[in-house]
Amino acid sequence: MVSEVESVLGTGIGNPLVIEENGVNVIAQSERRGSPRELFWPWFGANVSVLGLSYGAFIFGLGVSFWQAVVVGFFGIIISFLFCGLIALAGKRGSAPTMVISRAGFGVRGNRLPSGFSWLLNVGWETALSVIAVLAMSTVFTRLGWGGGTAVKVIAIIVVAALTVGGGVMGFDLIMRMQAFITVITGVLSVVFIILTLKYIHWHSVSAVHSGSPQHVIGALVFVMTGFGLGWVNSAADYSRYLPRSSSSRGVVGWTTFGGSLAPVILVLFGLLLAGSSTKLSSAIGNDPVGALANLLPTWYLVPFAFVAILGIVGGTILDIYSSGLSLLAAGLKVPRYVGAAIDGVIMIIGTIYIVFVSGNFLSQFEGFLVTVGVLIAGWCGVFLADFALRRKNYDDADLNDLNGRYGDVRWFPIATVLLSTVLGWGLVNNSFYASWLDWQGYLLGPFGLGGKSGAWAGANLGVLVALVVGFVVTIVVSPAAVKRQEALPVATVSA
Repeated sequence: MVSEVESVLGTGIGNPLVIEENGVNVIAQSERRGSPRELFWPWFGANVSVLGLSYGAFIFGLGVSFWQAVVVGFFGIIISFLFCGLIALAGKRGSAPTMVISRAGFGVRGNRLPSGFSWLLNVGWETALSVIAVLAMSTVFTRLGWGGGTAVKVIAIIVVAALTVGGGVMGFDLIMRMQAFITVITGVLSVVFIILTLKYIHWHSVSAVHSGSPQHVIGALVFVMTGFGLGWVNSAADYSRYLPRSSSSRGVVGWTTFGGSLAPVILVLFGLLLAGSSTKLSSAIGNDPVGALANLLPTWYLVPFAFVAILGIVGGTILDIYSSGLSLLAAGLKVPRYVGAAIDGVIMIIGTIYIVFVSGNFLSQFEGFLVTVGVLIAGWCGVFLADFALRRKNYDDADLNDLNGRYGDVRWFPIATVLLSTVLGWGLVNNSFYASWLDWQGYLLGPFGLGGKSGAWAGANLGVLVALVVGFVVTIVVSPAAVKRQEALPVATVSA
């Protein structure tokens, strides 16, 4: 059975039971294998979670109609994952993790700052997803009459942590194998969920949702982009770096974008239909994003639902913890890759325990965190994409790890560009209604004539888009000469 699945999925590579030794090093030519189509499986598996259904309620909560939500959902998901596809292409041309390739733009040690941002985003995501899985398991067990108290939550934490940390520590080959199976199993069970809940859709209620203003539409678009593709851009090259550099560039971009976008587009659309049909469901999703969906299901499907909920979320946490470990190493921690992943796993477990048993009300806090860190990553993404667009040659293997190489030690202008993008971005977002500790943001909404923190633009979160655009435009205008000088230097290491 395993060999048949491997043959169909194209994942029969490497030994998944051997810990991956590669970390922030460039992948040797002898280890580069596979084809771009294999990128479909990790990206689909990481984004097929039923959490995508809950985004329907999140988007409606931003004040848009069904058709407005469909437009922002479709374009927000695809455009944001297209950014991932382009950065995955850099992985093929550099054969190194995303935050190592980023050294070409920021310098070898200068890149530690954006690597720290990347690590923070990954750890935040993996912790949030772990919490959602635990809450979902508790809700399902309560529905079954088995109790959803402390014991169930502890077991759920152990299961999620074992799968997530185990996959992250073992590394690339096991992750690719796990994601292939997660893709198939979760995809099938998600289709069954959709079939079983079709009866809860009431078009007259969905179509009656009032349209929002342009500001509401922009806010919803930013939220979708931040929640999907922009949450992965700092990891996008981590799974394409093993591909031969002769692989199809269109294939790398296309399979990454398609794999990441396919499930979210379908799930968000159906989630909009469900959330628009029931204000009670929308409200419940705010407290328990996945578990609330269990209330729509017959009792006999609750166990398969718990399985698909946890497995789908684990598909995302595995990629997060693998990439967070690589980001931690790129930020300067001198430990083996598997130790970095294990450290992040411990942080994830501690954060999950705190939120589940102590803090509570984590969703609004997480949304504020998501937008806040999203501004940082958007600024970095703009700089990275522009820098990559200016390059005509593959990255030099040796110089990505050489303080005295062509990419330099610290490149201050790109760092300043990200900081400028961040200052502008934080000044144009308002997360005080999510978390009181973020009420310092939005300081440019008044001076820029956007009505201040209580005006019409307060919830649009323009800062994410502004950071992305500023980072890209400034780099594309100012950096061509610097990139040309880098590429004019003799190649230290020739790579195929």
